[in-house]
Amino acid sequence: MGYEIKLKRVYAAAESSDGARVLVDRLWPRGKPRDALALTDWYRQAAPSSALRRAYHSEAISEASFNTRYRLELKEAPELLVPLLRHARQGTLTLLTATRQLEHSHLPLLRERLLQMLDEEDRSDQELASSPCLMDGHAAE
Repeated sequence: MGYEIKLKRVYAAAESSDGARVLVDRLWPRGKPRDALALTDWYRQAAPSSALRRAYHSEAISEASFNTRYRLELKEAPELLVPLLRHARQGTLTLLTATRQLEHSHLPLLRERLLQMLDEEDRSDQELASSPCLMDGHAAE
């Protein structure tokens, strides 16, 4: 099954085609009131750990090292991605970040992992952990 997971800066205008809009940054974007973002959710758990984010932004590690370490973080805690998988199963999912350069952010890696997990679940004979009917009502406040 094909899933649409878009990547967008949180500062870009919301569009009706965005579907579920989920901010996946640890920190709230500067200068943006909550009601201005039209968020479905703010899901910090899918963002890189604070230590990894700080190391990357201070240039203590390379982009390649960041990518490797973030992929490992995602692989070690697949249960944290279940809410995002559920949004993707319901329709378009737009992942949002305040990062200026989307292609150098964590979002492409997160999308890659989500699509991989969706594919693995779809191929499995087991019940879907990310079934939309199991949505827990977790929403941005």
